[in-house]
Amino acid sequence: MALLNGKVAIITGGTRGIGKGIVERFHREGAKVVFSYRSSEEAANALISHLGGDDIIAVKSDAAEMEDAQALIKTAVDAYGRIDILINNAGITQDNLMLRMSEEQWDNVIRVNLKSVFNLTKSVLRTMLKQRSGSIINMSSVVGVFGNAGQANYAASKAGVIGFTKSIAKEVGSRGIRCNAITPGFIQTEMTDELDEKTKDSYISNIPLNSFGNVNDVAEACLYLSADGSRYVTGQVLSVCGGLNI
Repeated sequence: MALLNGKVAIITGGTRGIGKGIVERFHREGAKVVFSYRSSEEAANALISHLGGDDIIAVKSDAAEMEDAQALIKTAVDAYGRIDILINNAGITQDNLMLRMSEEQWDNVIRVNLKSVFNLTKSVLRTMLKQRSGSIINMSSVVGVFGNAGQANYAASKAGVIGFTKSIAKEVGSRGIRCNAITPGFIQTEMTDELDEKTKDSYISNIPLNSFGNVNDVAEACLYLSADGSRYVTGQVLSVCGGLNI
């Protein structure tokens, strides 16, 4: 039996990288999936076509805009009547050393990576509170735990996600709603494909499992935190990093 059979999941940033992997995995496990994208309608349509088009909806949406977040939630409720899972995956990087980082680079990353989590969580809670159930999963990063030179904005946003996650878990746990965070390490995506081999080797030398992860590794962690087997897990930070945090 599919682990998510009949469950309704919203996944932000679902057309590439980790988000795309989660959409594909959840659809295979029987979930009704509503995923968002910011610009690439072609990629969204291609993903729907690839998955067969059943019980899957793509919505053009900027998660950092409250009105868009509310509209995304409404689309899911109107289509399926409930929301069981929210995965706040949308995120960007705009790296620079602090002395060179512009105010715009700081604001953009905080807006997309952190404010979007606030927007979607606030928008979904009314539905989940009525249901007295739900699982919210927020995508953080090992950089939010350790920091990284040239990524002060990204690290701050992802650290904020962890604090937000723990606070929401305490607020809504009594109503049957769980909230957890995942901190991926180096995951092979379109972004890491752009790195040269010397840089990749340097990163891999610090990973005990001696390789980058792949998007399915993160999708499997999301699956665990979404399915009934994790019903007693909330307020936790699950690191998918090959041991980088040891």
